[in-house]
Amino acid sequence: MRWAAAPASGEGRNVKLTLFSKLLITAIVLGAIGIGVYKNPDFLSRLAPKANPTPSNVPPTANLPGDGTGGSVAASPPGCADKPEMRFFHWAWNAQIGLIYATGGKQATEGSLMCKEGVNLKLVREDNTDQMQNQLLLFAEALKKGEAHPKAGAHFVAIMGDGSATFLKAVNDRLGKLGPEYIAQVVGSAGYSRGEDKFMGPKAWKDNPQAARGGLVAGVLRDGDWNIALKWLGDNKIKNNPDEKSYDPDALNWVAASDYLDAGEKYISGFCTDLKNLKTGKAEKKCVSGVVTWTPGDVNVATKKGGLVSIVSTKEYRSQMPNVIIGIKKWMKANPKLMEGMLRATFAGGDAVKGGGEALSRGAGLSALVYAEKDGAYWERYYKGVTEKDKTGVDVELGGSTVNNLADNLQLFGLAPGSTNLFAATYNIFGNIVKSQYPDLVPSFPPVSEILDTSYVRAVAGGATEKAKTDADLPKFSTADKVEQVVSRKSWDIQFDTGKATFTPHATETLKTLFGDLVVAGGTLVQIHGHTDNQGSPAKNQQLSEDRAFAVKKWLEKQSSANFPEGRITVIAHGQMQPIESNSSADGRAKNRRVEIVLGTTGLARAQ
Repeated sequence: MRWAAAPASGEGRNVKLTLFSKLLITAIVLGAIGIGVYKNPDFLSRLAPKANPTPSNVPPTANLPGDGTGGSVAASPPGCADKPEMRFFHWAWNAQIGLIYATGGKQATEGSLMCKEGVNLKLVREDNTDQMQNQLLLFAEALKKGEAHPKAGAHFVAIMGDGSATFLKAVNDRLGKLGPEYIAQVVGSAGYSRGEDKFMGPKAWKDNPQAARGGLVAGVLRDGDWNIALKWLGDNKIKNNPDEKSYDPDALNWVAASDYLDAGEKYISGFCTDLKNLKTGKAEKKCVSGVVTWTPGDVNVATKKGGLVSIVSTKEYRSQMPNVIIGIKKWMKANPKLMEGMLRATFAGGDAVKGGGEALSRGAGLSALVYAEKDGAYWERYYKGVTEKDKTGVDVELGGSTVNNLADNLQLFGLAPGSTNLFAATYNIFGNIVKSQYPDLVPSFPPVSEILDTSYVRAVAGGATEKAKTDADLPKFSTADKVEQVVSRKSWDIQFDTGKATFTPHATETLKTLFGDLVVAGGTLVQIHGHTDNQGSPAKNQQLSEDRAFAVKKWLEKQSSANFPEGRITVIAHGQMQPIESNSSADGRAKNRRVEIVLGTTGLARAQ
């Protein structure tokens, strides 16, 4: 949250403090620091600058897997106030529109899907993840004191799935001190970002990723939107400078923002800062030239200043950013029926909003009420995602989210036939990226097996119809689709048996890494380019490169048919015709025997 200082009534006058005043101020400051340390053990370490910041490096490969008229919607009176209140803290995010529709307002209203399930849910907007963690801790502390239904803190929070490793590491380090049963766990999902979370920059960066070297981007560090840029950097072999106090002209650099709206405002206002150039050792003035943000941040950038396009977003990285619902393990285990009721209502709300029409419009209007921002027409427009001209006349993609039903949750957590655990892929991949960039701050994070509980989703599925369990929003491609806009290009050292299209035992880990990378980028077309060295005849090498590329294609499709449907993968064989090193040495020939993966889109607006 951002706070502006109010002008003092005595401004312009000389004001002297008495000795007593000075002692009082000192005591208040020391007391505030003491509270910070008590509530958050790493409080002081966060204040102190690191003596040896991590140098610029290429991030590891992110392997994955209203009423519609602009009017307001009046809040209905609570309809199940006789039930225990369950508080849900969340960002302003269109992925939650089904959850909000199911609640019927800021608190479960009469006739709402939540009340029908006996769930008195209260929705509270909170844009700051530190505050979300504090609310979970308050709740857990009250629970430990013996309160069956604590009246303080948050029962649930919702954040980006790709940022959950960092979030859960921080909060569970604190909650774990109360006992292992008090840790926070992921239990379900209300929706996905499918375009609105994005890395925005000059069009030159999109046309040539290497042009982003030396750029300065505003964003919330170690957050889900920051992850989008980090995955793009890794896919394009561009270095990241994790130290926001310095500037590396050969890397992408960062300005820390307090939240996603502040990130956009830093670009809009023309924010500049003095940074030490790591090559020259001199301080230089650098201004923000890119942003990572989400709606309304992206809309603000486009309408208030313009000049930036979507470099890459959750439209291309389709599976990267599920909304994930997080609660306290002990309370959830003690209240399984309330848990199942909340999820069942959320999934039903998702189904209703997917149908469009009145449910979508009402959900959008209620979103404006819950978020206390904009109107229903605004949230409905950017829920769907649009391409608009910005203030400079440049076309830019804005918004884009989807809601999740039961079938989407079964796909997300790998509980449906042909699926893979998409959440586990994003959790591990982006957790490892943060660990690589900030090893002192995030040296480790909890394993998925510890922080994920799918029992409540499985319980809801146990009483659902077959249609409800299979009606998922899966990626769709056509065999006629062609890559028109390249998102990334990267060579992979997948080892094959000599002269054959069979994998060596060493290839398995590389294939698993590639699988995760492509699962996360589920909205992209995939080209597999096969290459060989020049040993043997050109004709045989041409066939060998094709056979090896097809071997990779078949392996990927076998792992998850849902994430690699027909039409997504195309094979292109080059034989020995495109060497990247001289074939005169063994090392050069080894580098020429490669599989290159190109991710791209048709260049057209694809419904995600």
